[in-house]
Amino acid sequence: MARRKVANPLAFAVLGSLSERPMHPYEISTMLRARGKDQSIKVNYGSLYAVVAALERHGFVEALETVREGNRPERTVYQITEAGSAEFRDWLAELVGTPAREFHPLEAGLAYLPGLPPDRAVELLEQRLKAVDTEISEITAAHDHMASMEFPRIFWVESEFRLALLQAESAYVHQLVEEIRTDTLGGSRFWRQAWKLYLEEGISPVEQLKDPVKYFGQEFAWMQAIPPEAR
Repeated sequence: MARRKVANPLAFAVLGSLSERPMHPYEISTMLRARGKDQSIKVNYGSLYAVVAALERHGFVEALETVREGNRPERTVYQITEAGSAEFRDWLAELVGTPAREFHPLEAGLAYLPGLPPDRAVELLEQRLKAVDTEISEITAAHDHMASMEFPRIFWVESEFRLALLQAESAYVHQLVEEIRTDTLGGSRFWRQAWKLYLEEGISPVEQLKDPVKYFGQEFAWMQAIPPEAR
């Protein structure tokens, strides 16, 4: 991914908004909220004016005029520059065309799933599923509503992508929960026995793995493939 002079995701949204027409920062924030773009782009509205200032400093936007509405304070209207348009197009092309490694919080949790007793893991995963499946229902209803209005899909494909990700997560977690519950997940019997030994007899996993035959009735051939520094 290219290093951006103003890398804040909000800067991308600002450039995209100003690509449509000149606006003052408050108008940009109002439009982003109204269109639900803050559901797809990580936006911190508190830093909006600082982001606009940074874009102006690097020549991506410029002040067009200052306006006043009634008794409200003066507001500066900004327009995108040629450099800003080029930056937006390049940034957009990168986001659409270049995969980036993203670190999902659930992925991090699953990396250390054995740190929970199996039954507790199931409980927490089912808790997660309730929230995920609720969001799936809400997004699906919103899509049905937009489709009934014949609102062009091109303006909400990002929401379809979000829905696809949630559906994939739901399907996977539902399957994972069932495999843990029924001990059909590879290693789950060892996982369950290890926690039983720890909770009932106070034998740590490290001690258990020193003598797997004693505690599990078998050698673990897979342990031989693990480098010493990873054990």
